Amino acid sequence: MTKNVINIDFNETIYDACKIYSECKVGSLVVIDKDMIVGIVTERDIIERIILMNKDPKKIKVHEIMSHNIKTIHATANIEKAAIIMKENNIKKLPVILNNEIVGIITETDILRAVYAFSETIEHLSELYDESRKNIGNMMDKWGSIISNLKNYKEISNK
Repeated sequence: MTKNVINIDFNETIYDACKIYSECKVGSLVVIDKDMIVGIVTERDIIERIILMNKDPKKIKVHEIMSHNIKTIHATANIEKAAIIMKENNIKKLPVILNNEIVGIITETDILRAVYAFSETIEHLSELYDESRKNIGNMMDKWGSIISNLKNYKEISNK
């Protein structure tokens, strides 16, 4: 997840939101009202609901175009749960909550990075497994030779 979540007050204008996007280089802002998460506003929201509708971004408030009923996930949940919530709700950004406070946000990019890391780890484990199987095979051959030599030694000693 991305830990540095950028917020905006729900009474700020869309123009203010655009300035924050530009300064912070983010694609979404979590909308806050009295320390409570009330929504999220994305660059796409601004394109579709302001620019394409030919509205004045200096007059429209964030709460007028934000997405309501924001989905969140608890900080202790696993990445699979986050991916399921995002897929089921067709969302690209998912705020992470701990003790009723936002501590991060998971994006599609975060999920893709995690999948890539898991894929690399599985590949390394597979290589380690193959190498271990070869080593165990070699060890078993050596033990077999030692046991065979001991049996031969015992047979020769008993004659």
